[in-house]
Amino acid sequence: MPAGATAEESNRQPNPEHGPFRADQLRDGDRYELTNGHPIYCAPSGRDHAGPNATGAALLDSDPDVQWTGVDAGYSPDPGTLRAPDVSVAGRTGVPGGDGGWIPEAPPLALEYAARGQDETDLRTKIADLLAHGTRLVWVVRLIGPRRVEVHAPGQPMQTLGVGEQLLAPGILRNPVPVAALFDRAAAQDMILRNLLQRRGYTDLAAIHEAGRKEGLADAILTVLSARGLAVDDCTRERLRSTRDPERRRAWLLAARRSAMGSDNHWMDYGKLCIIVPMIVRPRKCPCSTSRLLP
Repeated sequence: MPAGATAEESNRQPNPEHGPFRADQLRDGDRYELTNGHPIYCAPSGRDHAGPNATGAALLDSDPDVQWTGVDAGYSPDPGTLRAPDVSVAGRTGVPGGDGGWIPEAPPLALEYAARGQDETDLRTKIADLLAHGTRLVWVVRLIGPRRVEVHAPGQPMQTLGVGEQLLAPGILRNPVPVAALFDRAAAQDMILRNLLQRRGYTDLAAIHEAGRKEGLADAILTVLSARGLAVDDCTRERLRSTRDPERRRAWLLAARRSAMGSDNHWMDYGKLCIIVPMIVRPRKCPCSTSRLLP
């Protein structure tokens, strides 16, 4: 019986000297995994392991194509197997909404951090279990020695990538993952920002700046027209904001400015509505004969 364990806990915790066991005999929080029904004790993570683990989880979870990421999530593709990668990208049945038990498949992508004291035999067995049950990629991040990531895939020799190289997971992740981002928190945050922007429809931070500049032009046009006392209907306002052509928006701004200054008497003569409509809506939508005023 583990030190400090109650009688009830000891009755349900596998004894490493006995077996085999089934995954349904383990409960959430038990520090055991199973391979061929035999339990493997999993110790808590130390500081040097826990920090990068959290960074890697946040990075993978932010990818635009990822629906769900787990930390120490339990995968049981058969009754005698229960594996909990440090970080994993779940497949379809791993997305929340199931019965709350172990995930009944292997994850498409698993991430393991190998720190000081890593049991290499257990690690090799874990990698073999995951790949044998359908995992497409296992990335092992080596926290001791030169910064590097070992890439394991079914039927392929192991590859080692170093800082300056990128990890690819086609069909799982949309974006490449720089090796450095799995070690360095600042590098990971740069990639997380990019991924989150893509989830909101922007390619990168420069696209946000461009969108802000375009929105500023739209606001300027509306401000000028408002100062002139011209009401803009919702349809016109929507077209103004949705237009992507910055040159057209600049032309509209100049036209609005001329109207506000009263320098374009030809437009002023047609009244408020015709000052706005020729600039923004198509000629056939204009209620008055001002199509000749369109550029």
